[in-house]
This record gives sequence, structure tokens and C-alpha cells, in this order.
Amino acid sequence: MISLTFGSYLFTLGNVGQCLMKNNMDVSRDLFPGALEMMILESLRRQPAHGYALVQHIQQRSQNLLQVEEGSLYPALQRLLKAKLVKAEWTVSASTNRRVRVYQITAIGLRHLDREISSFDRMLEGIQMVLGPARRAKSS
Repeated sequence: MISLTFGSYLFTLGNVGQCLMKNNMDVSRDLFPGALEMMILESLRRQPAHGYALVQHIQQRSQNLLQVEEGSLYPALQRLLKAKLVKAEWTVSASTNRRVRVYQITAIGLRHLDREISSFDRMLEGIQMVLGPARRAKSS
């Protein structure tokens, strides 16, 4: 079985996204259902964060291959809140002195994330099995 770190997971998503975007040119399109939620949960596993910090973290970790728009981020956060995978608390940002909502992953969210990453790993393994022989034959 293939084991991916989150960094290679993002890199893989970025590569898939580049291929999709070349044909579609729709940069804001979700790569597959649940991808954004997994990236948010993984970011929150590292530390609680507000929306803008989540966007920055995902873009930085993906080396700007993935761009997250507010129109996608906040609905995803609401879905995660509703499912009790994250919790949120209003606070005042020390750097901007503005009111921000800080999100934190829950224990249920951690278990959900582990299952989703495992499922993604299996899906990626299957895709690589299908694509692998064709790519090896091409390079020979």
C-alpha cells in the first residue's frame, strides 16, 4: 500500500489539478469531492487557525499550485462545523486587532481525516496501478 505524507498528498493534488486545469482552465474547480475539507482538516491538525490563515497555509504548502477562494473556503468550513469535525470560537487577532473566527479540529474530525486520507491513498494506489504500466511502456 502507498503511504503519502500530507506534503506529497498536496503535490499529487497539484499535479492532478494542473492536468485538469490545462483542459478546463477553471482554476477554482474542486479536484474531487472532499479534497478541500481534507486539506482544511489537515491544516487544523497542525494548529487552530482562522480562515485567511487556512488559505495561506494551503497555498504555501502546495507551492501556490492550489488557490482557495473565500467562496469555497467558508462553505466548506460550515459543512465541517455542521458535521462537528471542527469547532470555532470568536476571538480578536493579536496582529490585526480585528475579530476573527478561529477553527480547531475535533477528536471526531481527527478520526474522520485519518479515514479520508487512507481512502485517498487507496484510490491513488489504484490510479497508479492503472497508469503505471502505460507510462513504463511509453518510456521504453
